[in-house]
Amino acid sequence: MENIYLILVVVLFALAISDLVVGVSNDAVNFLNSALGAKAAPFKLIMIIAAAGIFVGATFSSGMMEVARKGIFNPQYFYFSEIMIIFLAVMLTDVLLLDLFNTFGMPTSTTVSIVFELLGAAIAISILKVSNNPDMALSEYINTAKALAIISGILLSVIVAFSAGAIIQYLTRLIFSFNYDKRVKYLGAIWGGIAISAITYFILVKGAKGASFMNSETKAWIKDNAFQIIIYGFAFWTVLLQLCKWIFKFDILKFTVLVGTFALAMAFAGNDLVNFIGVPLAGFESFKVFSSTAGATPDGLLMESMAGKVKTDTYLLVIAGIIMIITLWTSKKAKNVVKTSLDLSRQQEGEERFGSSFFARSLVRTSINMSNAVNNILPTKMRSIIAKQFDDSIYEVKRLELGDEAPAFDMLRASVNLVVASILISLATSYKLPLSTTYVTFMVAMGSSLTDGAWGRESAVYRVTGVLSVIGGWFFTAFSAFTVAFVIAMIISTTTIYSIFILIPIAAYFMYRTHVINHKRSAQEVEVKELDIEEIEGEINSKKVFDKCTNNVTKSLSEISGLFTAAISDFHAENRKGLKENVKSAAQVNKRIKKYKNNIYKTVKKLQDSEIDSSLYYVQVIDYLRETAHALTFIVNPCFDHLDNNHKIFSAEQFKDLSILTLHVPKIISKANNAINNSQFDKLDELLNEIGAETENLKSLRKAQLKRIKKEKSSTQSSMLYLNLLHETQNLILHIGNLLKAQRDFVLYNNNN
Repeated sequence: MENIYLILVVVLFALAISDLVVGVSNDAVNFLNSALGAKAAPFKLIMIIAAAGIFVGATFSSGMMEVARKGIFNPQYFYFSEIMIIFLAVMLTDVLLLDLFNTFGMPTSTTVSIVFELLGAAIAISILKVSNNPDMALSEYINTAKALAIISGILLSVIVAFSAGAIIQYLTRLIFSFNYDKRVKYLGAIWGGIAISAITYFILVKGAKGASFMNSETKAWIKDNAFQIIIYGFAFWTVLLQLCKWIFKFDILKFTVLVGTFALAMAFAGNDLVNFIGVPLAGFESFKVFSSTAGATPDGLLMESMAGKVKTDTYLLVIAGIIMIITLWTSKKAKNVVKTSLDLSRQQEGEERFGSSFFARSLVRTSINMSNAVNNILPTKMRSIIAKQFDDSIYEVKRLELGDEAPAFDMLRASVNLVVASILISLATSYKLPLSTTYVTFMVAMGSSLTDGAWGRESAVYRVTGVLSVIGGWFFTAFSAFTVAFVIAMIISTTTIYSIFILIPIAAYFMYRTHVINHKRSAQEVEVKELDIEEIEGEINSKKVFDKCTNNVTKSLSEISGLFTAAISDFHAENRKGLKENVKSAAQVNKRIKKYKNNIYKTVKKLQDSEIDSSLYYVQVIDYLRETAHALTFIVNPCFDHLDNNHKIFSAEQFKDLSILTLHVPKIISKANNAINNSQFDKLDELLNEIGAETENLKSLRKAQLKRIKKEKSSTQSSMLYLNLLHETQNLILHIGNLLKAQRDFVLYNNNN
């Protein structure tokens, strides 16, 4: 029996490695967001600094952790076998949930997930224990006060972090404005002194509080002299930074951002590392106690010794640090999570990742009304002064000059994000408040974005929806972590400990599926990027736009042709699975073409002034391509819905008519593609006549169907679908005809200029 538990300890450590990988993917946003968003340094340098922070945080952490995260359950009342079930359920759940969230680019809290997993698994085991031993109440096994404190911490951290980020950014921008280069010469050292002294204190209380090179007296001294550390640190850094600015033209804001990045990375590794390896290490310590206890049985040994603390060996921390660094450099999912945060906080407009929601629209509308009310109260002169400080026109000119190299936001906001997050996390740690670094860093960034006007009238509803989605995900994390861990613990307890070897392959399969989803998404993004006109560097001319447009159109039309034929064929064969794939493919084509249309604004701005007229033809081509894709969607989706609802398909006579369409329509698209690809439109009139003839054919098919309806030879559902299919097919070929004419005009313009 001892051997099986030794194997389970190995399984725990294997899960810990996997958890480290997905955990770093999730938490990378905490310390990379500000530096990457402001482009404070080259990407590799930022990653090196973050990696150094992670390694220092992991290496100098003493590894002292409280078992089960500060008493979520009381281990002295649980047997060794029960403790192992709890830990196995927790690790399986943690790996699955974090991997799922990372796949969809949603930042979540590793602290909250581990706490509620422990709570869920412990309650599951406790319920079984109470059912067998009614003398003990559930509350004796579980520390419910800690769970309530965590939930309170979530609410508090979200509200406080967002408010603090917004207020501090507002005051900072009032002082420095967007055009801050001149003021930094005189006030930059003071700001840098405040920022770096706060970050230094943050490193001491949050990152190095468990450092192995510090004895208890040193830690006590830091705690007792916190005020002096801040004051002397402020004076030292202010003087040093001012001298460096005068003598070496030192960039104070860049230095502040990079120091803050190191500090947050160090704190993440030093503090949040226990979220990933704490449970396996506690399981290992439990096994050592079990092995060293003579005559002990898994179901007879109470884990009283686990009520204390567990010390982590330094070599394990070094290994964990190395794994985290490798993950940071290689994880695509980490980039997804960082991208979500940057998309929601970037200063410039662009394609929004999230849609609009009713609550977001109401919130934005209310905010606009409140802002207008406040502006009406303020004196005109004060409004003018404030407006001048928040005027980003000069910054916008510089950003446009940089083009693709432009940062998502400036260095001033990046430094505010890091400083405010550092201070809030330090204060929470000092008062032992339950607080998530993910929540704080994300919400501070959102608050500063709001103040900076990044959430303008054009983007506010989408950004608010995104933030609400992320916050909703946090609460969903707690619920799902509790539920999944509870279920897994119940399954293992009510079957046997050996069921874990069935659950692990199932978990591995789900992780594989999320990997496949992430891989497909990455491939689709690369495909769009390769075809995207906006990826052309520098100023573009009409010829470049024309060449890219031609490639985009011919590729899209080929896909539309194939999907049109496949949809009707799969519908005829009642191939629901194949038709579902057609729906997904059509949606992807539509999404890509929508991106082309959304980027028209940027394309026109990058065109040379002498060739701005060509944008008219480009817009027309993309508009007609978009309408063609819409027509395909209105063909494929209703066919799938009809089949999915198990309605009766078309009659043999109707399918005979449609078979003619599946020959004629692809032939028309093929001829159109050849004309576009070779820029030869000498037979355009002939092709337009062919489209006209097919339109007349579609009218006759509609007339025939109406006669069937009159004679009641067709059901209502199939009749409506058939008429819709004919109508949208007509729209599809008519839009292709218009597209051809627009492309011909585009060719003539290029030939004449």
